[in-house]
Amino acid sequence: MYSIENHSSLPNVAFYQALNEQLNALLSGERDLICNAAQFSAFIMQTLPDLNWAGFYFVRNNELLLGPYVGKVACTRIPFSRGVCGAAARTQSTQRVDDVHAIADHIACDAASNAELVVPILVEGNIKAVFDIDSPKTHRFSEDDQQGIEQLVNTFIQSCDWSWQLS
Repeated sequence: MYSIENHSSLPNVAFYQALNEQLNALLSGERDLICNAAQFSAFIMQTLPDLNWAGFYFVRNNELLLGPYVGKVACTRIPFSRGVCGAAARTQSTQRVDDVHAIADHIACDAASNAELVVPILVEGNIKAVFDIDSPKTHRFSEDDQQGIEQLVNTFIQSCDWSWQLS
């Protein structure tokens, strides 16, 4: 059984460094993409406060298809042309939104979500997925949070076998 330690009293940089060490241990020895995506989503929900959704959308035929996640029932498909997740996939850059209601094309899968952070999953320069986290609190994600989550996503990317494709 794997036990997660909560170091939320640490300064942000040290907090994310501690999380990254735990994530490395959690994913160590497992290369399956779906398995690691499920574990990563649960890990984020358990370790970060004030979240109501954490999970993946995988690229399939120029749209995003729902993957492993933790949270309420979610949107199944998201076009690259819409929403915060679509913007992350389209621009291949992290999207940090303090108030999703200020985004004209925001897709509200959960009405309780008020802030969002979406990190693109790039493998050898190609967009493969996005990792999306939502919070009921506006202004939930700081620059430190963004950098910390990007580091965790990179650890996830390195832990997976990306040789197979969703069909």
